[in-house]
Amino acid sequence: MSASPSTGGRSGCPIERSSSEGRVNADAAVVIEIGSWQALGAAAAPIRFTVFVDEQNVPAELELDADDALSLHALARDGHGHAVGTGRLLADGHIGRIAVLAAMRGRGVGAALVRALMNAARERRHAEVVLSAQTHAVDFYRRLGFVAEGEAYDDAGLPHLRMRAKLDALPERRGGKR
Repeated sequence: MSASPSTGGRSGCPIERSSSEGRVNADAAVVIEIGSWQALGAAAAPIRFTVFVDEQNVPAELELDADDALSLHALARDGHGHAVGTGRLLADGHIGRIAVLAAMRGRGVGAALVRALMNAARERRHAEVVLSAQTHAVDFYRRLGFVAEGEAYDDAGLPHLRMRAKLDALPERRGGKR
């Protein structure tokens, strides 16, 4: 299931929104928080259950796993502080569990989450990241630099495709900035 060293970081990412979605402010920005499952899990788990279990019929017992406690997590919050999306980065460079609430899809939230996790992987000195993309999301990941590998396979009852993206090295530090 996918959409598969800083902690507590935040990055602002302005996202264009329409005001047709009730609680979403058209002028609000999405903030991505990076942290541990202990710090972000209480807000991330309900999003994952909504997207994967309720919408996609993934068995509830498969959704949370031992990798959660070992992974770095990203949590997207809208301009009102509501958690609207999540994803995780495993220690081996796998990105997964990218989930965005339906009302926020198509607004750049998923891309902001993936980019934040790719940046975290860069900081951890990974040369590349891999993920297991649901086949309907392959074009989304291609736009973010991922390349498909192999044939489609089943994961939790949904067709997936393995994808990989090479990461550029972090720029050399100069004067304490990147």
